[in-house]
Amino acid sequence: MTLQVWIMLATGFGIPVLAAMNGALGRYIGSPAVAACVLFAVAFTIALVAALVTNPGAVAKLPDAPKQWFLAGSFVAFYVLAITWIGPDMGIGRAVFYVLLGQLIAAAVIDHFGLFNARVAALTWTRAAGIGLMCAGIYVTQRV
Repeated sequence: MTLQVWIMLATGFGIPVLAAMNGALGRYIGSPAVAACVLFAVAFTIALVAALVTNPGAVAKLPDAPKQWFLAGSFVAFYVLAITWIGPDMGIGRAVFYVLLGQLIAAAVIDHFGLFNARVAALTWTRAAGIGLMCAGIYVTQRV
């Protein structure tokens, strides 16, 4: 497997860990919203260091970037707030099941139409069947 695959697997591993840890923090301090703020502060610090190390000049391009792309942050905020509030009550596995289901559907639509400058990957019957099998597999692992 390539380094990119390993990084993406680690990213997938991190999503439920993030959900469980931030949900636990939210419960401990009595505020999922404050826990989300802490998460964003830590994430911002790490991302800022990475940006300054890898490409500090990229900030100059921001004024020319399509403004609608800045809304991506709202999806991150929605995810973090939702998983921090709902995950501990629903269970991290079940919550992530629905997150994965949404990701599979959205990814197929984005790829099929090449939205947001994504590489086009048509939704063929074979690909749709594969996504369906993935959804079924996720469902089976979460049946209680």
